[in-house]
Amino acid sequence: MVVRELDGTVTSYDEVDVDGDRVERLLTELFTEHWAAITVGPLIEGAAYEVRFAAAPKVSMLDGYMTIDTGAWHFHLCVGDHRGTRSPELGRIRRVARCAFFTTEGGSCAPTTWGLRLWNGRGEQMITILFPSPHFDEKWERLAEPRWEKTELWRALRRRYAIA
Repeated sequence: MVVRELDGTVTSYDEVDVDGDRVERLLTELFTEHWAAITVGPLIEGAAYEVRFAAAPKVSMLDGYMTIDTGAWHFHLCVGDHRGTRSPELGRIRRVARCAFFTTEGGSCAPTTWGLRLWNGRGEQMITILFPSPHFDEKWERLAEPRWEKTELWRALRRRYAIA
């Protein structure tokens, strides 16, 4: 799927099957093995939360919710079946209904962005995970020449988790 945004950027999505525990396995791998390389937070029109981890977060699951806990702060994502509500409809709304790897081209900050995005059952963005950019170093300073090997994590996970 390709989306042309009002700002002129073009985002291409590669979907991930949200049935079963696929999203849970993907996020567990990201937050336990690759936490130092990613930036997380909702990216919506008018607000961008670009959070980096200073140390490995603790990852746990309870009643369909994954908790990513840094000690000083934490967040929850409903990635599995949630039974802690009286309404099955509310459980369906809370759970990840769509997950997709993406690239966005033509942005004002970087020529291309590589990421993963999750939406709930209402189509609301739950989180965006940004992967290392070949255009920036670890301090987010622009590189003179792109380092394309920095896209390998995104490419490897996309190959393993996206629907072919």
